[in-house]
Parts: sequence; C-alpha cells; structure tokens
Amino acid sequence: MTDRVWDKTHLPSRHVTVGPGRAPHRSYYHAMGLTEAQIAQPFVGVATCWNEAAPCNIALSRQAQSVKAGVAEAGGTPREFTTITVTDGIAMGHQGMKSSLVSRDVIADSVELTMRGHCYDALVGVAGCDKSLPGMMMAMLRLNVPSVFMYGGSILPGRFHGRDVTVLDVFEAVGQHAAGNMSDADLHELECVACPSAGACGGQFTANTMAMVSEAIGLALPGSAGSPAPYEERDRFATESGRAVMALVERQLRPRDIVTRRALENAAIVVGATGGSTNAALHLPAMAHEVGIEFSMEEVAAIMRRTPYIADLKPGGRYVALDVHRVGGVPVILKALLDGGMLHGDCMTVTGRTMAENLADVTFPDDQDVVVPVSHPLSPTGGVVGLRGNLAPDGAIVKVAGMHHLRFEGTALCFDSEEAAFAAVQARAYKSGDVIVIRYEGPKGGPGMREMLSTTAAIYGQGMGEQVALITDGRFSGATRGFCVGHVGPEAAVGGPIALLRDGDRIVIDAGAGTIEVAISDAELTARRAEWAPRRTDYQSGAIWKFAQVVGPARLGAVTHPGGAAETHCYADI
Repeated sequence: MTDRVWDKTHLPSRHVTVGPGRAPHRSYYHAMGLTEAQIAQPFVGVATCWNEAAPCNIALSRQAQSVKAGVAEAGGTPREFTTITVTDGIAMGHQGMKSSLVSRDVIADSVELTMRGHCYDALVGVAGCDKSLPGMMMAMLRLNVPSVFMYGGSILPGRFHGRDVTVLDVFEAVGQHAAGNMSDADLHELECVACPSAGACGGQFTANTMAMVSEAIGLALPGSAGSPAPYEERDRFATESGRAVMALVERQLRPRDIVTRRALENAAIVVGATGGSTNAALHLPAMAHEVGIEFSMEEVAAIMRRTPYIADLKPGGRYVALDVHRVGGVPVILKALLDGGMLHGDCMTVTGRTMAENLADVTFPDDQDVVVPVSHPLSPTGGVVGLRGNLAPDGAIVKVAGMHHLRFEGTALCFDSEEAAFAAVQARAYKSGDVIVIRYEGPKGGPGMREMLSTTAAIYGQGMGEQVALITDGRFSGATRGFCVGHVGPEAAVGGPIALLRDGDRIVIDAGAGTIEVAISDAELTARRAEWAPRRTDYQSGAIWKFAQVVGPARLGAVTHPGGAAETHCYADI
C-alpha cells in the first residue's frame, strides 16, 4: 500500500465511498475489515472464472491472490469476485454444449453487473476456458475502465506410449476404439494421462488462441499468455498485472484506447499465423461490437487468409503451448510478425507502450522450429480461411492449417442434430466422399451453436478424416482438424440454404478459391424454400431460450445486445 491520497472526483467508486451520504455504504466495507485508507483508494475488481468444473479454471483462485497483492502494493484496493464458466471439454458431445456460447455473454454480463453495482474503478480479469477469455475481454471493452486481462495458463502435455498427448487424442481415441483399433485398457490408460495438470487445453485450440489474442490486441502484459498454469511464474505475471492496472488508473488509459480497428487486425493476424481456432472469427467480431466497431467474420477471415502460417501447433501441427513457452512465448510470434511487416507496431498496449516498443528487445530464436520467420512460412496462407457461395451466402469458415488438400467434392448426407450425426458415425453409416451436413445447430437453431468435436474426432479416429468433409451452421472446437466448415450462414433455423439440402446433393468446397457451392439451381432452391417450415426447439424457457430470442448472426459475432455504437453513456464515465 502507498501513502498516496487519491482524488476520486472522476472515479466510479466515489458513488459508494465519498461524502456523509455514503456512510451506510462505507459501513459494509468496514464490516469486511477495510481501513479508512483502503476505502479512500481506487477499487479494483479482480474477476476470475474460478470453479471446480475443469482443470482450465482450478488454478485461478490462487492467481487472483497474487493479482490482489499487486494491486495493493501499487496503492489500490482489490475486490475479488468470480463468474461462471462452461467448460467445453466436459460439455462436448451432448446437450450441455448448448450452454457454451451462451456462457460467453453471461460472463460478460455478470462482470458488467458486478462492476456497475459496486462502482469499481478498474478491472483485472483472469480466465482459463474457451468462452471465458472473450467473455472477460468483452466486459472490459463494454465497461471501459482501466483493465488488464490475464490468461490462467495452459495445461502441461500428457505422455502416452512415448509421445505427447492432449485431450484431442482422447476424443480421437473414442473413434479408434469404436473402430476396433484401440483396446479398452489403452483407452483407459490414455484418459488417465492425457491431462496431467491444471490449465486449459494445450494445443492451439480456442483457449490458447484467445490467450494469444489477449497479447496481440494489447490487453495483456507481454509474455503473460505463455507460461503453463502450474508454473510459479504465473503468480509473477499475476502480481505484475495488478500493478499494471494501477498504472492505467493513474494515466486513465482505457481498453477502448487500446482496442482499435488496427489492434483487432493484429489479433486476427496472430490467429491466422498460428493456425488458431475458427472460434476467433466469432469472438473478435463480438469484442469489436462492444466498442462500436463492425469487424465481421469476412474481415477476420480475409486477414487470416493473407497472413502466413508460421507456428507449427496442434491440431494441424506438431507442438503445444508449452513448446511455445520454451522458445520465448507469444512475444516471439509477435516479433516474427512485426519483423515480417505483418503487424501494426504503433498500437497501444496495457504497458503504456506500443506493440513495437514492447517487442524492441525480443530476439527471434533461430535454434528451434516451433515458430518460423515470415520469410520462410509453413504456408503462405493463414490457418483459417473464409468461404462464400450459394450454400453460404452470408459466409462460412474453415481451418486449413495442416490440411493436405484444399478442395473437396462430394454428396450431402444430412442430419438435423449433432446426436444424429454422431450416431451415424459411430455406426459407420457413412462412406468416403460424403459431405456430412449437421444443421439446426446455429446460434438460434441449436440454440447455442454447439461445437462438433465429438463427431469430427470420431471420424478421425476411424481413419476417415481425409475421406469426408463436414459442414455445419454450428461451430467446431479449436481442436477440430480435417475438412470441416463451420458458421455456415444464414443458419438453418432462419431458412438458410443449408436447411434446404437433401441427401445426395453435390457439394463443392474449395478453400483455395474461398467458395462453397451446392450444384442445384436457384429455381430449385426457391422451390425447396417454399416447402420449408421453421422448426421448434425443445428450449422454450430459461437462459438458452432467452439467448435464442436476441442472438444475432454468427458473421457478426452472435451478439446479444446493440453494442457500443448504440451507447448513450459509458460506465467508466458515470
């Protein structure tokens, strides 16, 4: 704690701490043991997604204590609170996955309400599992008080029969087991060793993708996204994040000063360069929406397409987050992109310095092959590309990192839910050349836009990953690999062309050309549309129903409120 006397004239916490009329409010703080000096300091919300649902979040409570120490050392008063998470690895493959995307907005909303209700002046957010990262950053952008984001860290890789493994290997092992290629004993052994520590999934799946985004977009301290959850240095980053937010309070440097269109472009560049999750094409538009910037899936995909692929990471590559950390972390990737002329180096960050200034002393290591220079990329095209055509007039997206062929032509095999498709895959009721269509899984139609990892992993486990394609108006896990097209829009629930497909329709997907077409005429599509009728879901009440009433299209982030463009006031200025 410092001896500084803070002027709260323009800080939100003045509404609960200053003046005789706020004596009842201050009495609550006295009840919690705060001193007069602590009540007079800026109040900093320390929000985490700690819970006992999964290893992704289990270490966050510990890290929050270090954040609080850093805030206190720098003259602030930390106030810890938690919010929910839905952990995709456990929600995957059943109705629970309908809660996943909905949780992103509940996280953002709950952090907003806690901050507003108690008039906190700043925010440090610590998140671990997939949707909790964008949800926490969305709250920061919505509130616009000085904020620092910190990733809770990745899990360590497991070891199975002499090789590194992740949870993706377990999902794919289910398919191998069903095909008779893995014994009960081996499957059990793998499940017991695949996830050996606290932390989020170790490949370049959604959590690590959005963790890299947090540094690339400027909301996280350099290097903070890299160290695994069990490492003690996570606590050092947590303490530094607490100190850093107080420096931002001093300067009144806010998230919207940092997250500009150019910063959003930097974030998309990093996703493309690392073969990141297609979910970034959903979350970046949603984050932009919070500040009143339209940054659509098409724009994200176009940036990824022209970005060279330079990080050899799972699921398309060979390495995991621990390997990135060992060669210098996310700053090494950013340095390679900056030196290659790909990044906007003039973007401001939470350090109070620009991206280029943060990277000035970073040296690219030549004695490793986890990350390669822009001049010698793994592929000249980024890991994720957008598609458009008569099957997806509002666009779709596919992850091409690690794929050997960018074109697929086959016949539709249609399912109206993931469960139906998974049952067919388990029964081997599909064949080489099929385009498996999973529809009515979009934001409204699911509701909730489920991920399809159980189905795609089972296909790979059966050795059919290169023989079939899969398209959906739902999402794919960042761990998905193969010719899998997601976010097809308009979705089936609103009568998009994907709803009109029939078994046997000829479909051509060309990721090189950026097209997705079904070989039927406009007249035939029109005739089928006249016969189509909307479908009623089983979710006619509760949070998932509520989400379906207000959610927008995937191409704009599947958002649930009007966003920054509609604001008449900003919380930070109350």
